[in-house]
Amino acid sequence: MKTMKLVLLSVFITITVNTHAQVSVNVNVGVPPVWAPNAPVEVHYYYLPDIEVYYDVPARRYIYLRNGRWFRSAALPAHYRGYDLRRGRTVYLTDYHGHRPYTHFKTHKVKYKGNGNWKKNGNNGHGKFKNHPGKGHGHGKGRD
Repeated sequence: MKTMKLVLLSVFITITVNTHAQVSVNVNVGVPPVWAPNAPVEVHYYYLPDIEVYYDVPARRYIYLRNGRWFRSAALPAHYRGYDLRRGRTVYLTDYHGHRPYTHFKTHKVKYKGNGNWKKNGNNGHGKFKNHPGKGHGHGKGRD
């Protein structure tokens, strides 16, 4: 009986020592939308300063402010539909990892100030951009 226990114990130790535990963590945040260029790193949220809207990459939802409340939607609200997402500015929020990026909206609004073409050209938030120049890529945190 002792011999059997010893044999089983030695087999267990041999298997434990020879087996390498391998842990693989794959973080797949989501596929960027077709209108956004590839981010330099995987990000959860984009901020669109021209229209002051967030985009949740994994959920594929826009997050926008309406009447003092934040809403999530698969499409932009009707009054933003004329906005050209491909030419507009996109900021990659690499420093936020929660579920409510809009908690930092006041900071984002100042830090990534939009160009204002949406409202300055007489649209008052409705209709299309006029002479929207678009912007180039920035320094890793977004397109500037």
